[in-house]
Amino acid sequence: MTLAIVTGTTSGIGLHTAIGLAQRGARVVATVRDTGRADALRAAASVAGVELDIRALDVTDAAAAQALVDAVGPVDILVNNAGRGAVGTLEQLTDAQLQEQLETNYLSVARLTRLVLPGMRDQGSGRIVTVTSVGGVVGQPFSDAYCAAKFAVEGLMQSLAPVVAPFGIDVSIVEPAAVTSSFVDSVHRAAPGPYAAQQQAYLDRAATSFANAQPADEAAETVIEAALTDDPRFRWQTSEAAVRFAGLSISDLSGARVLDVTSSWVR
Repeated sequence: MTLAIVTGTTSGIGLHTAIGLAQRGARVVATVRDTGRADALRAAASVAGVELDIRALDVTDAAAAQALVDAVGPVDILVNNAGRGAVGTLEQLTDAQLQEQLETNYLSVARLTRLVLPGMRDQGSGRIVTVTSVGGVVGQPFSDAYCAAKFAVEGLMQSLAPVVAPFGIDVSIVEPAAVTSSFVDSVHRAAPGPYAAQQQAYLDRAATSFANAQPADEAAETVIEAALTDDPRFRWQTSEAAVRFAGLSISDLSGARVLDVTSSWVR
């Protein structure tokens, strides 16, 4: 049975990805920071008629990530979904806030990916799917720290992909635009100060975007496809809105052209 780890499954894309992979026959280890907040996940699994192995994991805790991978055994699919946003432009952000965004959205992804790679290499197969954001390709006002971390994780994964491909390991990123979830509830908002008018304009636009957001279960279908497809590619968007927005910055939407070049550097 295929073993999948999905992080950040309390709600939203992570919850629906965990359920969807289980419905397709995978054994799913669904991680949440606090198992006391997993009632929605348990209820969804019950309605779907699937079983999940729900485990506590603070993805920023390196020792806990190591213990999880050691406990569950060789992993076939890793879905890096856990993340957190922040609203603030650079002058408003402390070093600690910048570091928190890097820890949650970048360094934790790097650590967990590094932990599963040896087992995937040994078995000659694996799939690593990281949920990034259109904010990983298009920098956005008052999302400085968040976009920086998402840009970083996209660069990490694009650099890693050609190196691990000869070992049968496929690396993908999934870029949603606005998605209905509790994600915005956990977003840190900096005190506006001299940027009050601009920040409010940004927040008003963001509110409109999330009022018309893509349903989380629909976005999760793209993550599931990236995890299970027989025709993997590096870059995925979850909606036409995400395609259009990502296209502001990139024309190589599949990532194939970049990987064709960088793969030649390691052959």
